[in-house]
Amino acid sequence: MEVILKKNVDNLGYANEIVTVKPGYGRNFLIPQGYASLATVSAKKAHAEIMKQKSHKDSKILVEAQELGAKIEKTAVKIVTKVGEKGKIFGSVNTVQLSEALKAEGIEIDRKSLKIKEEPVREIGSYTATANLHKDVQSTFTFEVVGE
Repeated sequence: MEVILKKNVDNLGYANEIVTVKPGYGRNFLIPQGYASLATVSAKKAHAEIMKQKSHKDSKILVEAQELGAKIEKTAVKIVTKVGEKGKIFGSVNTVQLSEALKAEGIEIDRKSLKIKEEPVREIGSYTATANLHKDVQSTFTFEVVGE
């Protein structure tokens, strides 16, 4: 079954791509949740026309994503949290705190596009994360967890 993705779906594809999925996954999850629409012949023609019109806008978005990726890699991100004995933190650091720390540095990124490689983060130290900014741009950066 072919569907046209309306939103980015992890491990499947990016928005406005035509992908092949199993019929149950398409009918029972992707289409009802609003992540995709059925790729009929007429929908494919309309999609091709829309993609032709969007092609020049995509190059501008790609350049902006590359600039943002370069800015992220240069930024030193610190997350301050409460620490217990032996360097253990209370709870864990996740993408929500990482997104807020980036926002404090002046970089606006949705938490859903961030992935922490050594998750869960439960100790003080330096860690790496990846920001998925565009389907062609992934920026890897380091952040530091420090105690109050």
